[in-house]
Amino acid sequence: MKVLSIKQPWAELILQGKKKIELRKWNIGFRGTFLIHSSKIPDEKSMKKFGFEKLPCGAIIGQADLVNVKHYKNKGEYQKDKNLHLADGYFGNYGFVLKNPKRISPIPARGNLNFWDFKIK
Repeated sequence: MKVLSIKQPWAELILQGKKKIELRKWNIGFRGTFLIHSSKIPDEKSMKKFGFEKLPCGAIIGQADLVNVKHYKNKGEYQKDKNLHLADGYFGNYGFVLKNPKRISPIPARGNLNFWDFKIK
């Protein structure tokens, strides 16, 4: 199954249904269900900003459906979706539109760049 590594607290915010768009600097043709891996090293500044002290890291913690990719062509389009991607600054002009987030029991795993494959046992 496809997996995407995402730093905490962003992975947690997706699973809570608060973050509905994941920002990237690259596009992808993939659509469908994928696993959410929380990266080993969290984004400490954002952890504090969103009120988290400790979240699971270095594990697959959930899944979601990638249903569309938005291409932000200007700052105005990017800012219009701020309540969906929750980013203060620029993190990329491609927005992976997510639906149906679901938490699963953590599965320890090493992350990787881009989408990567993982076999659930």
